[in-house]
Amino acid sequence: MNFKKLTDLDLAGKRVLIRVDMNVPLKDGVIGDDTRIRASLPSIEHALKAGAGVLLMTHLGRPTEGQINEEDKLAPVAKRLGELLGRDVPVITDWRGHTIKPGELALLENIRTNAGEKKNADELGQAYAALCDVFVHDAFGTSHRAEASTYAVAKFAPIACAGILMAAELDALGKALAHPARPLVAIVAGSKVSTKLTILEALADKVDQLIVGGGIANTFLLAEGRQIGKSLAEADLVEQARAVIAKIRARGGDVPLPSDVVVGQKFDANEPAITKPLAEVSDSDMIFDIGPDSAAQLASIVAKAGTIVWNGPVGVFEFDQFGKGTEALARAIAASPAFSIAGGGDTLAAVAKYGITDDISYISTGGGAFLEFLEGKTLPAVEILGLRSAS
Repeated sequence: MNFKKLTDLDLAGKRVLIRVDMNVPLKDGVIGDDTRIRASLPSIEHALKAGAGVLLMTHLGRPTEGQINEEDKLAPVAKRLGELLGRDVPVITDWRGHTIKPGELALLENIRTNAGEKKNADELGQAYAALCDVFVHDAFGTSHRAEASTYAVAKFAPIACAGILMAAELDALGKALAHPARPLVAIVAGSKVSTKLTILEALADKVDQLIVGGGIANTFLLAEGRQIGKSLAEADLVEQARAVIAKIRARGGDVPLPSDVVVGQKFDANEPAITKPLAEVSDSDMIFDIGPDSAAQLASIVAKAGTIVWNGPVGVFEFDQFGKGTEALARAIAASPAFSIAGGGDTLAAVAKYGITDDISYISTGGGAFLEFLEGKTLPAVEILGLRSAS
């Protein structure tokens, strides 16, 4: 899809409104991870350097529209952003009609507290649009939602374009899926097939190897008639899992399932980890990770890949004794010459835990948006940028 890019525009003297994603983990006013704030810096710095006045808007958490509680306020975000930029970043609560001057930078208070935000209200989008000469969407992680700060504003702003981060995300994802170097290997893991079934079905038409992990893998093992004990699985989705396996095998690909697993008796940080062949899983066992033989098999698959798309750890990696499979796979992806793209919160946590950030070709900031892009869905906030570019 064609869309205007921030880097192609003359911004001198312009009022620029950037939708960023600074929805960071926050506890008692302390930011747990500032990755999203740092990822937003290139567009902010580009616009300021070009001579623009810059207003930023982001959501934080899940506040109630129409009211601002202390925990919903963006003060900690503004403070951290200010530290990274070396300047004060004021937060504007009474923002309607605000005029930002060239060289100035400010942050609108949490936009999820604005009535009409989630319903994509035109009136709110028009109020945002009145603040700017150029609207920049730079929050890929929100682009699967049509909201006032992602869609309505883009409809009414004089110019709407993609920011540096957004453009990079779309370029990387397009490279991974539109014209991938083959073999194309997708890793989709998580607790439930139901939340990712449509993605698995869509990928079965595209990929050469579909690696499944976590509770999803357990459902696929059930579909193949294997014993999984008390492991998390969705027995009612066995037929759909069989259909995915049949679809990909008909194309000459496969869904490689574990031959050995790491089990425990209960979900607990101190639970002993026992490795055993899949055939020896007992009725009381719960599968929490793949075993070393299975990890080696997956490592050999990603070593030969041309493109790797990774969403989800293959075990309960938060507990170290059940994280060896995810670690082995993560290190194999890092060592692979393939173009690799990783997305989703748990995946990024694994990337950080095993220190392989610099070895992944592209790290996506999106969770839901990343999955919907993989599925082949049109992302509303990207679509409106394309429509505005064409008009």
